[in-house]
Amino acid sequence: MDLSIIIPAYNEERRLGGSLHAILAYLARQPYSSEIIVVDDGSQDATTQVAASFSGHQPKVQLLRNGRNRGKGYSVRKGFLRAKGKYLLFSDADLSTPIEEVERLVACLRDGYDIAVGSRALAESRIEVRQPWYRQNMGRLFNVLVQALILRGIQDTQCGFKCFRREAAVEICRRMRCERFAFDVEMLYLAHVMGYRVAEVPVVWRNSPETKVHAIRDSAAMFADLLAIRSNHFRGRYAIGRAVSRQITA
Repeated sequence: MDLSIIIPAYNEERRLGGSLHAILAYLARQPYSSEIIVVDDGSQDATTQVAASFSGHQPKVQLLRNGRNRGKGYSVRKGFLRAKGKYLLFSDADLSTPIEEVERLVACLRDGYDIAVGSRALAESRIEVRQPWYRQNMGRLFNVLVQALILRGIQDTQCGFKCFRREAAVEICRRMRCERFAFDVEMLYLAHVMGYRVAEVPVVWRNSPETKVHAIRDSAAMFADLLAIRSNHFRGRYAIGRAVSRQITA
């Protein structure tokens, strides 16, 4: 298996079907083998039924379900640990970054990088539909905090379009502890301290107005997660340099 695409989905009945159609059409044009893993994070709408309508007749599509809402980080980790591809991409369900941009990320992995992250913050990035001003400012503030507290050098840690070599993904996922929105930062922080090579890649990006991120509540939770990442590292909870095996059970 060459490429696994993991899509965490929570209450995505309106956007998931169109995204799966687009991804399947793209993959049908590629010469390599691939799979799509949708992880339904305890949705309360018809997300499960939409995903099942594809997995029931499309061999490329698998559906995993969390018993309850666990968070985007938990869902990505679950999909990564189930995936079989040489390269593992996770993408937001709304395809804010078009699936065709995966070619840029995979090219970096073939050039020797372990992780390639889509970025909206580079000069070559193309933002076709921008976020509202207050969300842009919220993102800038969060990045300032990330740079100050956790990780320097990555301009955009939160773009929901990242690709990993399988070996790097598995080792990082086994150590992850953040289950919700700051999981991206934790993954990149672990990549840094474990010595993996990370490329930040300019991508096309189109804002989707139906974001699941609450400007105030989730910002506070993400800041708390940044402090937790620092604490976990200094307390040795990431077991850097030691073999670990943490399983997903639900």
